[in-house]
Amino acid sequence: MSETSFDYIIIGGGTAGCLLANRLSADASKRVLLIEAGRKDDYHWIHIPVGYLYCIGNPRTDWLYQTEPDAGLNGRTLRYPRGKTLGGCSSINGMIYMRGQARDYDQWAQLTGDASWAWDNCLPDFKRHEDHYKGADALHGAGGEWRVERQRLRWDILDAFAQAAQQAGIPHSEDFNRGDNEGVGYFQVNQKNGWRWNTAKAFLRPICYARPNFEMWTSAQVAKLIIETQPDGSRRCTGAQVWTGSGMTTATAAREVILCAGSIGSPQILQLSGIGPAALLRQHGIEVVNDLSGVGANLQDHLQIRAVFKVQGVPTLNTMANTLWGKAKIGLEYALKRSGPMSMAPSQLGAFTRSSPDQPYANIEYHVQPLSLDAFGEPLHTVPAFTASVCNLNPTSRGTVTLRSAKFEDAPAIAPNYLSTDADRKVAADSLRVTRRIVAQPALAKFKPQEWKPGTQFQSDEDLARLAGDIATTIFHPVGTTKMGRDDDPMAVLDSQMRVRDGQGGLIGGLRVVDAGAMPTITSGNTNSPTLMMAEKAAGWIRAAARAA
Repeated sequence: MSETSFDYIIIGGGTAGCLLANRLSADASKRVLLIEAGRKDDYHWIHIPVGYLYCIGNPRTDWLYQTEPDAGLNGRTLRYPRGKTLGGCSSINGMIYMRGQARDYDQWAQLTGDASWAWDNCLPDFKRHEDHYKGADALHGAGGEWRVERQRLRWDILDAFAQAAQQAGIPHSEDFNRGDNEGVGYFQVNQKNGWRWNTAKAFLRPICYARPNFEMWTSAQVAKLIIETQPDGSRRCTGAQVWTGSGMTTATAAREVILCAGSIGSPQILQLSGIGPAALLRQHGIEVVNDLSGVGANLQDHLQIRAVFKVQGVPTLNTMANTLWGKAKIGLEYALKRSGPMSMAPSQLGAFTRSSPDQPYANIEYHVQPLSLDAFGEPLHTVPAFTASVCNLNPTSRGTVTLRSAKFEDAPAIAPNYLSTDADRKVAADSLRVTRRIVAQPALAKFKPQEWKPGTQFQSDEDLARLAGDIATTIFHPVGTTKMGRDDDPMAVLDSQMRVRDGQGGLIGGLRVVDAGAMPTITSGNTNSPTLMMAEKAAGWIRAAARAA
């Protein structure tokens, strides 16, 4: 084995890892190593917005995870995409810029006992790296690395859906990112001049590449962390064992190892390193370093129920993309203007509303698309149709991520346990009724919408919840598997500064987890930009700790 020493090792070159690499290597006196299991983000489909169709399910860019058979989905398994390339999920996701609601972060402040996580204290971290197309104001930043733009297309069918939503009592919204996202409008996206803007472009190129104190290893997978017992009996993470494809290398960190491998990868690496539920570790012959039952627990995700409606007399992507002439027009528009269907996020129109009148706040989100397909990565249907996907923003179901074996190359078992609570099944049924109420409004009548899936013959709570299990799929927002929490929370893996607990009232020195797994509860919307905010906050804490040393 060779050995290389650094001040900071960042494991995972995804959303959080790219920002942390940028911020920590800004101090020329600190050597920073970024380790990414995937390849560089030089695959052309990463950068063309519609390229997510070719990145999800592609071993070049996706870990190709599958869930366990899920009772809430009537025994189905799901493809579970996670980015395996520089930029991580920001290289294959829907590009939607969404912070969530102020109440999400105020709840984090309560659950962690740390006011740093309150909305008013998170807002500066969102703004610090933001470059909003409208410029800076009290709620948005300008001049940062993370570009936020309007979409470069509109669809008649989506405009009609927005009108119908307003007729159903959902207000119009120009901006979902001001603390209360209730309303209907087009999503803002992380794009720049019609290209996907991933975190590798935003934070690594060209700044980090030009820094002599920055090093990056790609196609390098961490096999385990190195945890050493100190003279005073405490434990400290001093580095990682890394498989480079040709052999195992040990990388050591003088200051910190920062785990940014995501809600699936980070708990897997912790468990492989002996940090996790003791019974699980012993089952796989792994020495127990730290019995932390919360590692891999508390998995939360947004389950989208994809209701599909056939329409007449209006263009949809189904009809445009299923002819050679239509494909040629789409390609030409993008080549000449960087606009049109090739520039579009998977979902263009959004809506946040309440699943029933007794809900105190918007608890469901719509992703509305001028297309239909069985699942992302599958061919578009040939009939004109649109999809109104709806998800429960604050699910009460909880799942797990657990080792299948002690081999780092084996994917973990992912069990989301969707729709496993009465509350989640009730919201699923109610949300399908809200969808029907919107589609029945006058604004859509001229297009003669006909419910194709799940079908109007299904009406009862029981029928709709069961049918939701048949047609629902992940919206790619797994969080919570290494959650932050108070000292008295036995399931809290991290303290409020994302440092790993030692299970005995203290901390494992030199080890943090900075990714969506640290969220104690899922945000009310898409999770990529909240993860970036968390990394910004962590960078401040890490730099402050270095200055204080």
